[in-house]
Amino acid sequence: MAWSQEEERLLAQIERHLSDDDPRLAARLESFNERLERREQNERRRAARRRPSRSTIIILVSWLLIAVLITTLLIMAFRHEAAALALAL
Repeated sequence: MAWSQEEERLLAQIERHLSDDDPRLAARLESFNERLERREQNERRRAARRRPSRSTIIILVSWLLIAVLITTLLIMAFRHEAAALALAL
């Protein structure tokens, strides 16, 4: 939610008075704000890294389908050999 010009002016005035009256407190608050901003940026970066890209998902699904196909073919081949052996006996 955006602040009105009057609210921004009042906040700037409060900030100036605070800096003049207690510079140590103003420096601590500034340091706190900087650390908070860095933490939020790091969290956004981590969140962005957690999501795999579309191409990665497509590749993984393709490999999964290939593995299922190979497994199915091997099972069919072994069953065919077992059936042929059973008929030969």
